[in-house]
Amino acid sequence: MQRTALDPEPAPEPDPPAGLPVLPELAAHLAAAADRTEPEPPGGSRPLRAAACDYWARRGLETAPERVLAAPGAPALLLALLAAAGGDVLLPRPCAQWYAPPAGLLGRAVHRVPVPAESGGVPDAFALLEAVRRARLTGAGPRVLIVSVADDPSGTCPPPELVHEVCEAAAADGLWVVSDETGRDLLHDPHDTVVLSPAEMLPDDVVVLADLRATLAPASWPAALARFPDTGRGAALRAATLERLEALRTPMAGPVAAAVTRALTEPEPVRARTAAAARVHGTLAGALHRTLTEAGAVCRPPHAGSHLYADFDPLRPRLATRGVTGPAQLEGVLAHWAARGGHRFGDDPRALRVRLSTEVLLGPDAGHRRRVLEAPDPASLPHVTEALSALSATLAALTDTGSS
Repeated sequence: MQRTALDPEPAPEPDPPAGLPVLPELAAHLAAAADRTEPEPPGGSRPLRAAACDYWARRGLETAPERVLAAPGAPALLLALLAAAGGDVLLPRPCAQWYAPPAGLLGRAVHRVPVPAESGGVPDAFALLEAVRRARLTGAGPRVLIVSVADDPSGTCPPPELVHEVCEAAAADGLWVVSDETGRDLLHDPHDTVVLSPAEMLPDDVVVLADLRATLAPASWPAALARFPDTGRGAALRAATLERLEALRTPMAGPVAAAVTRALTEPEPVRARTAAAARVHGTLAGALHRTLTEAGAVCRPPHAGSHLYADFDPLRPRLATRGVTGPAQLEGVLAHWAARGGHRFGDDPRALRVRLSTEVLLGPDAGHRRRVLEAPDPASLPHVTEALSALSATLAALTDTGSS
């Protein structure tokens, strides 16, 4: 078990990727609602929440609008949820960068539990039980476990049996499970990867969280949803979370809410874009994976989303001759590819691990990114092959002990 706090002097962030072009269908709805003057209510209007119910029903999770909340971004929604749930927070190590800061803002301790060898997204079940036991022996009070069925940073999907083991362990210890299902719609090969929501396994103990910017909405439109259990305990948690959202006074922007409501109905253009995005990210992730493993890094094959996580510890002696002895230095030499060191994801600050994103291969402007979407083989486009070749050359230079 590892307790962590917010870094008081964080390193400068790499520039964020621009993402795929805005879908014209959604841009039109946003423009049509641009003159809307009434504010979106905290937690989302009923039409928005009803559309969210239909979205989840298509994924096997029947839901009522009274069990849904919407907010301008997943971090804000998680902040309100953790404030309502109380207690300390348990996180997989590593995990998405935005999980820990809301707990830190609330003054809650964060306990990080290592993930199993198979994938990221969930902690090892036995390590979780031991982490909870040790925390309670020291007087700590873990109350919430956050997991992900499509992991950032690794791009992997934990097998359903591992998810079930972890959820059963969490429920036995009286923990709320928050299931981040942000990337579940970006499976690179839906026929090869099985994703089951923890809410299908333990419906009374799981809150489902989804940042819609990963699939349905552009990166510049902050929008997120939470689905609460259909129990008295779940209703109480939802009411307390809504109370915190009301106190924050940061509702979703009205025009964005209108466009997101439309996106949640998943008309054909939205479905086609989601499928295209999954195909593009899958192709580019495969190319990145080959480039990294050919250079000697250890990297789980990604199955979802736009990220993958590489371990350069096997190359530590060679990298040390270049002054690369930790994730911050590794991030620096790979900054051109928007690399983020593992220390940003709660990983061991000494480990030579780094997350890379396929989004950096999309291109520098909307024209390049549109061509990536339309290309039968995005990895063969000149700007993509040039970027991959440059990365390969950089890695070769870093690990070549014969050069000066």
